[in-house]
Amino acid sequence: MSRLLDSICLPGDIRKLSIKELYHLATEIRAEILDTVSKNGGHLASNLGVVELTLALHYVFDSPRDKFIWDVGHQCYTHKILTGRKKAFRGLRMFGGILGFPCREESEHDVYNTGHASTALSAALGMAVARDKKHEDWNVVAFVGDGSLTGGAALEALNQIGHLREKLIIVLNFNEMSISPSVGAISKYLSYLVSGQHYLKIKDQAKSLLKGLPKIGWPLIKAARGVEELIKKTFFPGLFFEELGIRYIGPVQGHSLGSLIEVFELAKKYDGPIMIHCVTQKGRGYAPAQSYPERFHGAGPFDIATGESLNHDAVASYSSVFGEAVFEAGKKDAKVLAITAAMTEGTGLHKFAEKYPERFFDVGIAEQHAVIFAAGLAASGFKPVVAIYSTFLQRAYDQVYHDVCLQDLPVVFALDRAGIVPDDGPTHQGINDIAYLRHMPNMIIMAPKDENELRNMVHAALKYGHPAAVRFPKGRGPGVAMDEGAREVPIGKSELLKDGKDLFVALGSMVTPALEAAEELEKGGISLAVVNARFAKPLDEEMILRFARGGAGAAVGVATGWTSASISTGSRDPRSGIDSGVRPSPDTGVDAKTGAATRVVITVEEGVVAGGFGSAVRELLDTNGCFDVRFLAIGLPVEIYPCGKVEQIKRIYDLDVPGLVERIRAFYRL
Repeated sequence: MSRLLDSICLPGDIRKLSIKELYHLATEIRAEILDTVSKNGGHLASNLGVVELTLALHYVFDSPRDKFIWDVGHQCYTHKILTGRKKAFRGLRMFGGILGFPCREESEHDVYNTGHASTALSAALGMAVARDKKHEDWNVVAFVGDGSLTGGAALEALNQIGHLREKLIIVLNFNEMSISPSVGAISKYLSYLVSGQHYLKIKDQAKSLLKGLPKIGWPLIKAARGVEELIKKTFFPGLFFEELGIRYIGPVQGHSLGSLIEVFELAKKYDGPIMIHCVTQKGRGYAPAQSYPERFHGAGPFDIATGESLNHDAVASYSSVFGEAVFEAGKKDAKVLAITAAMTEGTGLHKFAEKYPERFFDVGIAEQHAVIFAAGLAASGFKPVVAIYSTFLQRAYDQVYHDVCLQDLPVVFALDRAGIVPDDGPTHQGINDIAYLRHMPNMIIMAPKDENELRNMVHAALKYGHPAAVRFPKGRGPGVAMDEGAREVPIGKSELLKDGKDLFVALGSMVTPALEAAEELEKGGISLAVVNARFAKPLDEEMILRFARGGAGAAVGVATGWTSASISTGSRDPRSGIDSGVRPSPDTGVDAKTGAATRVVITVEEGVVAGGFGSAVRELLDTNGCFDVRFLAIGLPVEIYPCGKVEQIKRIYDLDVPGLVERIRAFYRL
């Protein structure tokens, strides 16, 4: 049986359909999204909620002449299906397939790449100003979710939009509630009253009448002010935007194609900034997603019939182990607080939030505020743990530096999704955190080799008394046995896992692959000692320098003498009694006949090499005069990464075991 969807190739095709046919098409698109996401994983609930909205936008506006900018972008599936990518949609989020976010390289209908929240309004304003400077005539539509308005960048953009008053259409999608048609009609009428200034005229007339009443007039005016604020918030939700200079229409029923088309046609004629407030239902059309929208926000493959995940791995995820560790710490210490930026479930903090709601803070999509808020708490004697995905903490770079590190405040950062992140493409890769944190004064950076070590690191970080970041990957750990209680992790102490002639230092998720690669290389005569670095900062200098200077076998790597100053600079405290200067050694590691270096130091990390862990080790060797050491840093290059599974991306960049073996063999052949 043929589908209406089969006849839709480009947006212009839907303008030939009746409203009744559009509703039928919406049902078919939902089925297509549901079927694909159940196999590939993806952002389901948000996309099911905006099908009619997207159809109405493409029905009224003319993409790509008119520009659509999707904030975050995880609600763009219908847009992709309608804009020539219907067949390609089956490869959503797959290696070699299309991204789950807007991508300019994919289609002319994607005019701006997004993946992080709160960016669309600023970008849309920039395009509107550029349009007018070029004396062109087309529409700019920014599609923004209510959650994105919690981000500071969005509020800054609203301020400028109201000031410049450029022709710009903002579609505000509110999907946290349902709304009945009757309430929607009343709200539309009240919105008309506000935009027509009738409310203000009525208020001024009432105030004049009350002033004329002897004795009781002014008290009534004063009492009425509190009531007025409540009434404005309840019945006139658009006043905030109106006062900024942005015309407000809504709320509009976001699943009523007739209402949406009517209001979008009106918006096209308005010569200034206009906001259309639409109310939609997350997960619409699929009961499990409607009932559990958070679970189906970013879903893995699942059974459509039941909604149950197809991943039945019993091994705990790193996120859940982290959440349990924070919960344990909070049980013992009432000063432990947890903060996240709209990712309670994703960061594993839901248990802490349920048990200690007075000590849990979800600040919304506001990473900068989260960090400064934590700094204020830490300065007041509390122990805040800030759980933010690695890629999103980038948004708070200055706050980490200015508000936390310069004051040496004991804020613990949990960098979830560190390293290569599957399926979501380049905007979500957590590959830069070591580079952007390593040069921060007083910052400690840790990475566990497994979930047990993660638990220990969380407890240790809360005791260090300095800013500390623990980075860990998305997904599940290797399934090691957990210690009964948390063990200490001395600052800067590494772990020798395998002895050997040359040194192979691995960080975090690369420790297990490094061990396996070293065992394979041993068969071919390459002897590598494998060290679990644990710390990207401060480094275990004693361990690294002993191997670099030819003292293999006896290295223990006990970190002593670390102070606040040494964490800040990354060097040893001279009072520790450890000589880190250059000095002659009888065993220099240089072949007497050829003069060729015989000592080898290799590093591996799941992050960018530029400014990363390997760079830190190279700097340590150079500072200590180890110029004769042959050095290899294995990690990720500075480039844009493809969409795919972790294993696929690691294979491309030689971060899997076969890749490591081949890279190191080739290095030894040089």
